[in-house]
Amino acid sequence: MEKKFPEIETSRLILRKVKSDDKESMYKYLSDEDVVKHMGLFPYKTAEEVMDEINWYDSIYKEGTGIRWGITEKGKNEVIGSCGFLNMKRQHFRAEIGFELNKEYWSQGIAGEAISAVLQYGFQSLGLERIEALIEPTNRSSQKLVEKYGFIKEGLLRHYEFTCGKFDDLLMYSILKEDLVGIFGE
Repeated sequence: MEKKFPEIETSRLILRKVKSDDKESMYKYLSDEDVVKHMGLFPYKTAEEVMDEINWYDSIYKEGTGIRWGITEKGKNEVIGSCGFLNMKRQHFRAEIGFELNKEYWSQGIAGEAISAVLQYGFQSLGLERIEALIEPTNRSSQKLVEKYGFIKEGLLRHYEFTCGKFDDLLMYSILKEDLVGIFGE
């Protein structure tokens, strides 16, 4: 990983490193059951608990197993969601993408704008060949979103994770670098 945390700018957004000062704004959406219900998390009960999430972002970056950006609107410093990579396997040139967004910002194209920028960064700057998205079958909005950006549904992973006291099935989606030839000028 690069020494300095990379910042990504889009037409409406700044994707940046999340800091401890962001715990209050992150608490607004990580305490919302509608936002976290497909993330394998229980809603956070306090802003202090959100530090666990921020510390996890720091640890995956330092370990080189992922990178997670806070999503902010240009001209505003409030984190309204996050997007990035986890379970990065450098030797296999692959990673899993994850994202969530404050419910107040749903259906405005913000998640798609962030995902598009993160995909571009993953393929161009990190040299990834494959990016995966693991999505619960009941999470139709996330399925539609990744399909819009070129992900292909590969199949169902039965009882793939144990979260929140239950086994979860997950749909495996992927996009390959070659799927995007021409989109990012490659």
